[in-house]
Amino acid sequence: MKKLLTVLLVLSLLVLTAVSAFAETVTIAVPNDPTNEGRALLLLQTYGVLTLKDGAGLEATKNDIASTKDGIEIELYEVEAALVPEIKGDVDYAIINNNFALQAGLNPVADSLLIEDANSPYVNVVSVKEGNENSDAAKALAAALQSQKVVDFINATYAGSAVATVENITDGFDATVDYAALAGTTISVAATPVPHVEVLKVAAEILAEKNITLDIKEVTDYVTPNEFVENGDVFANYFAHQPYQDSFNAGNGTHLVTIAGIHVEPMALYGGQQADLAKLGIAAK
Repeated sequence: MKKLLTVLLVLSLLVLTAVSAFAETVTIAVPNDPTNEGRALLLLQTYGVLTLKDGAGLEATKNDIASTKDGIEIELYEVEAALVPEIKGDVDYAIINNNFALQAGLNPVADSLLIEDANSPYVNVVSVKEGNENSDAAKALAAALQSQKVVDFINATYAGSAVATVENITDGFDATVDYAALAGTTISVAATPVPHVEVLKVAAEILAEKNITLDIKEVTDYVTPNEFVENGDVFANYFAHQPYQDSFNAGNGTHLVTIAGIHVEPMALYGGQQADLAKLGIAAK
């Protein structure tokens, strides 16, 4: 009888251990704004980590998760996009926007465990306030940023962590613009540091050929640049992708208009407390 009880106890412990291992939670930090959280979930779905409910769309949330691979329990830590790199070490994995990854010293291509394909709807755009989109200043700025010089700079400098998406590449200038009238003026643009500020510096060289000054105001969050444009504190901004801008307009009653799409920054998943993808049950990218 005592032997039987011992055997039953051992079996019970084995079952509990197995259940505990199966139920182990995987923690993933993601941006908490609607479009970027949805983007993070779509990345996980692409690699088979989870399946979203039908019709979840680009603004999917954790409530839209229909199932997970092998029943893995996923706990999302939703924080401001800029703060995700800071808590990477406190979670198993972190899905980080490209620009914040670069600022944190991460190489999205070399250091990530999973990364988006560059073919995506998340093209980073230049925005102005409605009513300014057809001005000479807007056209001059768009032409400079959609130039061959900028395209070459992006593709050579970021080697896949940012990919130029310009379709109608210019020589830096727009033939319909009265550059003589713009000479001596300043165009102000709010932008996040990498790669946006660096790209704008290239555009600044082009505009300087026409005696136009590009005043680049560096910011570090995803709200201030849009508020600056809406309030008239700056003429334009360059920091966000199109779905984010659409969502911001809808949620805040702002009047941001896109004048140019410039590049895509593939979002990626990085290891935090985990060095590989084993805990997610999938193979390497």
